[in-house]
Amino acid sequence: MAKKKTKKKASKKKTTKKKQAVPDATGKHLVIVESPAKARTINRYLGDDYAVTSSVGHVRDLPARSPKGQKQPVPGVDLEHDFEPTYDVLKGKGTLVSELKKAAKVAKDVWFASDLDREGEAISWHLAELLNVDPSNAKRVIFNAITKKQIEEAFKDPHPINMDFVNAQQARRILDRIVGYQVSPLLWKRVAGGLSAGRVQSVAVRIVVEREKEIEAHIPDETWSVVGRFSLDNCKNNSLVNDWKSFVDTKDEKGKGPTRKMMNSFLSENHSIEGGLVELDGKPFKIFRPADCTGGLDDHKTQLISVGEAVGLSDPQILIEEDENGKGPAKHRIELTNNLADGVQYKVKDIAQKDSSVRPAAPFITSSLQASASTVLGFAAKRTMRAAQALYEGVRIKGEGQVGLITYMRTDSTHLSMDAINQVRTYVGNKYGPEYLPEKPRFYSSSNESAQEAHEAVRPTDAGRHPDTLPASLDEDQRKLYRLIWSRFVACQMTSAKWHRTEFFFERDDKPTGAVFKVAGRTLAFDGFYKASGVPNSDSEQNLPKLDVGNELYPFDISPKQSFSSPPSRYSEASLIKKLESEGIGRPSTYASIIDVIQNRNYVEKIDRSFHPTDLGEVVTEKLIEAFPILMGVDYTRSLEERLDNIAAGDVEWTAMLHDFYGRFSKRLETAYEEMSHAKAEMQPAIYKCPECGSKTAYRFGKNGRFLTCASYPDCKYAAPIDRKGQPLLPERVDVTCPEDGSAMEKRTGRFGPFLASVNYPDIKTVVNLDKKGGIKYPTPPPLLIETLQCEKCESPMNLRNGKRGPWLGCSTFPKCKGRMGWKTLDDDVRKELEAALELHEEANPQVIVKTLGGKTIPEGTPIEDLLMEAGVVELEVY
Repeated sequence: MAKKKTKKKASKKKTTKKKQAVPDATGKHLVIVESPAKARTINRYLGDDYAVTSSVGHVRDLPARSPKGQKQPVPGVDLEHDFEPTYDVLKGKGTLVSELKKAAKVAKDVWFASDLDREGEAISWHLAELLNVDPSNAKRVIFNAITKKQIEEAFKDPHPINMDFVNAQQARRILDRIVGYQVSPLLWKRVAGGLSAGRVQSVAVRIVVEREKEIEAHIPDETWSVVGRFSLDNCKNNSLVNDWKSFVDTKDEKGKGPTRKMMNSFLSENHSIEGGLVELDGKPFKIFRPADCTGGLDDHKTQLISVGEAVGLSDPQILIEEDENGKGPAKHRIELTNNLADGVQYKVKDIAQKDSSVRPAAPFITSSLQASASTVLGFAAKRTMRAAQALYEGVRIKGEGQVGLITYMRTDSTHLSMDAINQVRTYVGNKYGPEYLPEKPRFYSSSNESAQEAHEAVRPTDAGRHPDTLPASLDEDQRKLYRLIWSRFVACQMTSAKWHRTEFFFERDDKPTGAVFKVAGRTLAFDGFYKASGVPNSDSEQNLPKLDVGNELYPFDISPKQSFSSPPSRYSEASLIKKLESEGIGRPSTYASIIDVIQNRNYVEKIDRSFHPTDLGEVVTEKLIEAFPILMGVDYTRSLEERLDNIAAGDVEWTAMLHDFYGRFSKRLETAYEEMSHAKAEMQPAIYKCPECGSKTAYRFGKNGRFLTCASYPDCKYAAPIDRKGQPLLPERVDVTCPEDGSAMEKRTGRFGPFLASVNYPDIKTVVNLDKKGGIKYPTPPPLLIETLQCEKCESPMNLRNGKRGPWLGCSTFPKCKGRMGWKTLDDDVRKELEAALELHEEANPQVIVKTLGGKTIPEGTPIEDLLMEAGVVELEVY
């Protein structure tokens, strides 16, 4: 009975899905879009004469493998005949395509309403091909937002499928397929198996790798600043000296000192103010040592002491500490003691005031939306686009049904329609008042001269729909992203914000040293567009007291500070997208996938929201630049994007562009196979002496990244993992006791991945394996060897174990032989005898329980990250 019920349920479920996928289109206009959500939203605005359905994304693509009996270097692309593509219906889409064909036969006609970019145009073309609709006679409709007005206007003005857009998309797909399928096998042979190359992704990795090299090569300049804290009340000054020192020495539970905001609060509560030294003896204050400065330290010390005395320090002393890891001036960490002299006072010399205004930013395009969502909301690009897609396609709102909340989210244009501008200007005037509405609309030019298609910026479909009015049914990501888009759009058509800035200049008054400090602050005079977007947080702003020229101030702390120029910052997701856009690499529809792919392939990793190249990413990049210097170039990648734009504009024939590309690429590929050396055979000299044989050491690349090895390998087998600076590391200790000898365990890596072993490994052979998620797996008891049963494959004795489904037999030579024997094929008497023997064996060999060094039981599945202890650097002698 239960089985029949299950079948009935499954059948019913299948039928329901079928009805939802393709509605009855008999005698109606069949409308096909990409997604069910988009179909539901559009369906609200079309009458009963229309049957709206979805293709659920692409329905055809180039095959992953060549057909049987055919050997194509690039599956689905005929390199010998004008790159003729062969498309297959995607796996799982066969039934849907059949239903669409049936619906098309009984429908009046077919309308294609996929997205308005090249990807959407290609989807419409693939559907037209499958449904035998001539693209030149097809009814193609496009719209920037899913609103009643735009849908009605689009369906009044259908047009043929744009084959220039389709060919641009085909050319991109074939380009990517050629590079991926022909360069990846080269990496398998010369670096490691399973690697892949991508025409755009590999260049993105190169950008991250080259930024890391810039950081490593950076030699800093040295500069000095002097910060003074001043009290307006001389009576409180002595107590403030000690209070300030106690305050800055306080630490929170994480060991961090006071924040800038907390410091400003302290100053405000104590009627104090903070400024920086800007002038000394009539000249601008500047102490600077360039990166290439190696000498002159005595003169430098003299200059620092002179500055200390001039600002009011008593008998300033210089403390110098050598930094072995420092470069250039950073080799010397210098401190100037800061005890204040008695009777030091300053006087207000001058007061400067000026007003400034801030214009609102342009409405979002794809890249700026992804960047802002990353910075403000902490969203990855993929997460941003997932939420934006849902907002565009439509969400259910009580009393309204399915509603599209934003315009199309893949765009590189800041253009706004006049309807949208008039709508938001009406909203601003009514909501905030005439002082917040500029006399004329604001227009924004796109920073990207080759902006793809005439899209609008990303904006709300209805400016009057305030984020606070959204239904509770929206998920949190959609709600946060809509608020970000809404506030940016409304703000872009509002008046500028106005700031009032005040600067005080204090000059030392008790001695004529010419030391002048500047204190600056600003107050918001008019909030303007901040009314919609919010006033930006600025913890650095301090509250300025009312001061007049001639007022006296008394320093309670003067702190000279050495600092060094920073290397360029590593790319965050936001800044990498901005870099790709500025270089013309990729397009709005590809940024999120580029970021996703380079992480999934383990070429870069995100640490503290910044991208670091992995050892694998660095080696693959080095090899690809060596083999394909032009293909891996930013300029060439940009030029290919421009040529794809030219194809979309109808100015370039797509197969001619592919011929031009492949002619040069194929020659470089042949040369690369001949000349590229294997990454694992290469050694890079290291500075250390081998601790085992005294020879030189070198860095090599292995399955798990770079490591330090003896240069005399294989005669000497010394090897050690290294940190990002190339320093050898001790094995990673873990808070786990070895079940065999009771010693501490270490995390090691073998051919099958990471595992835990005793510090006395390999003498102690017991290991603790990790599962696929990196969790602890309890060691399994040893199997029972059954000499009387032989493996059918190799005639070795069989091992008997207890599994989840009961006893089972496997060859004792596993993994060399993977022979199995069916438990139920044995006679009942033999099974009973073996079960009894296995029970005795398990009593003699109980399940091992893994414990911490302190004796606490570790539950199976505990993440290894929770048990890691600090490894530390190995101190090796320099060769």
